[in-house]
Amino acid sequence: MKVAVLADTHTMGTSRPLPPGAWPHIETADHVIHAGDVCDPALLDELAALAPVTVVAGNCDGWDVRDWGASDEAVVTFGGIEIAVVHDSGPSAARRSRMRRRFPTARVVVFGHSHIPMNDDDDDLLLFNPGSPTWKRRAPVTTMGLLWVDGDGVEGDVFPV
Repeated sequence: MKVAVLADTHTMGTSRPLPPGAWPHIETADHVIHAGDVCDPALLDELAALAPVTVVAGNCDGWDVRDWGASDEAVVTFGGIEIAVVHDSGPSAARRSRMRRRFPTARVVVFGHSHIPMNDDDDDLLLFNPGSPTWKRRAPVTTMGLLWVDGDGVEGDVFPV
């Protein structure tokens, strides 16, 4: 199963649209996860026309994104692999132990907020931040991610778009 993972798109109408390089990955995904700071629910409509969407609310999201279906956190399971989603995972210090306590049965925690990509797997918990496809901030480039889920496990990939 191919899961496209986005965060921190900060779209507002035609402001900061997803780059063309992101769409081929999204269009061929079986599911889309958005880890918050969508800003414009019209993007969620576009994504949902292509695949089922799981979305959490970020600190920049208004009630319109929540009305679309975003919650503070979400948990989805694909092929027996539990994936937790939250916008802000807090400070980097002790993140892994904090996320393990918060989501004790999750194999993956997807998060955003920092715009800094992370794909850190210790074979117990994969901490996965896709970065931002529209606003790199302190990251070297804009990025998004993919999670590949099958009966044997999960693998993450973060790449420039």
